[in-house]
Amino acid sequence: MKYIFGPVNSRRLGRSLGIDLFAGKICNLNCLYCEVGVTVSPVRHRAVYTPTRAIIEEIDTFCADPLRLASIDVFTLTAKGEPTLHSGFGEILRHVKQVTDKLVAVLTNGTTLMLPEVRHDLMAADIVIPSLDAARQESFVRVDRPAAGLDVQEIIAGLTIFSHEYHGSIWLEVLFVQGCNDTPEDIEALLAAIKPMRLDRIQLNTVIRPPAEQSAQAVSDERLAEIARIFREELALPVDLPSARTAQVAQTQQSEDLKKTGVSSLDEALGEIVEMLQRRPCTAADINRTFQLGGPDKVEQLLEPLVNSGLLHKQDYGDECYYQGSSMT
Repeated sequence: MKYIFGPVNSRRLGRSLGIDLFAGKICNLNCLYCEVGVTVSPVRHRAVYTPTRAIIEEIDTFCADPLRLASIDVFTLTAKGEPTLHSGFGEILRHVKQVTDKLVAVLTNGTTLMLPEVRHDLMAADIVIPSLDAARQESFVRVDRPAAGLDVQEIIAGLTIFSHEYHGSIWLEVLFVQGCNDTPEDIEALLAAIKPMRLDRIQLNTVIRPPAEQSAQAVSDERLAEIARIFREELALPVDLPSARTAQVAQTQQSEDLKKTGVSSLDEALGEIVEMLQRRPCTAADINRTFQLGGPDKVEQLLEPLVNSGLLHKQDYGDECYYQGSSMT
């Protein structure tokens, strides 16, 4: 399928079927840390960026297969970029809710929530996961590199309004990049911005996978833990930290064999892997936890011909080796 991918084992959402609204990256930000790569031409305005009817047809095809439908916990609307920029976003979201009783989550960078029509579209979702990486304009520009004219105070105002209009769960994500948005002044500004919002939890993150810019470096585990402590004390909300061990346990429990994923053959599994890697970098261990192919060493053997052919490529980041689809480079 062109727009549907997975299911993948999400640390946050369980077995998640992704609905990627864009074939290529369309975004109003060019974040230093983006694992999808650089935004070549940032856009600000909503438009028909992709065929809405084609996406809906893929959703219907997937939902017509009871085995595959039973294998997932949640549908996740996302994109190579910002999904709410697509003017057909609301139609797609409402259609998913009409054809299935599964939870539906939306990943958004939060930059369009000042628009009443976007807030209206999101009312159909069960979970909305917006991002807010900075509350000072200079830090916002430094880490998220927005399209011209985007003002972080307007974004914060839109997030605040949405948080009180919306009745589902809101999990706010904040991603810290060392030296860009992690100063005491940044933390103080974020706390002041978040306090008026109605949120269910906050998820702190840092650079884990290969970023768009090599200059984007992770903050230390100690610094992230300290920020989490401050957030918990000041906001009285659950604050999550990234945990490779937690993710591994969850993924292992949710992945029993190829049939569980709905994949019926090795060739089909390789096709699913390539589709997944076109959207996000993964290690051999990540891939094995989802597809149960006999261990990371076996995954490396299976993917080596695809690397040699140029369909995939490998990139070292930190202490890990990541596989990526060639379209991400």
